Amino acid sequence: MCLPVIVLTMSATSVVMTDQERDDFLGRGGTGVLSLATDDGPPHAVPVSYGYDGTAATFYFRLAVGSGRSKGDLADRSVAFVTHDRPDGGWHSVVAEGRLEDVEREGIETETLEGLRRVDMPLVGAFDHPTREVSFEFYRLVPESLTGRVQS
Repeated sequence: MCLPVIVLTMSATSVVMTDQERDDFLGRGGTGVLSLATDDGPPHAVPVSYGYDGTAATFYFRLAVGSGRSKGDLADRSVAFVTHDRPDGGWHSVVAEGRLEDVEREGIETETLEGLRRVDMPLVGAFDHPTREVSFEFYRLVPESLTGRVQS
């Protein structure tokens, strides 16, 4: 089966979203692709669900972890997160770049709990086992760079 390839191109009608448009598009959560830097190879890209706190422009992720990793293994990794949609024949996309933070790191617990209360992070099961059997860790991304584009 051949899957279609979608190439988003910039055109005269492509514009940068305002902060409000970006926050409206992101809502309180959804799905996207998280690309993580690796030490010895190409980036590792995975589909994920996210929660978004527009008050603090912060993303939250519930990431599945394997038995071979220790708690907080992903903290401080450079990442890029992309989410997009094609409403009404156009497209919207947001790209966030920065470093993942372990939400259980000392000093951010209160701030994190407040942020987690403001998000809606869907639990999407794309695993070999039922989600109740999968171990998860929570991370946040306070983007160093956050851009949104829209084309109608």
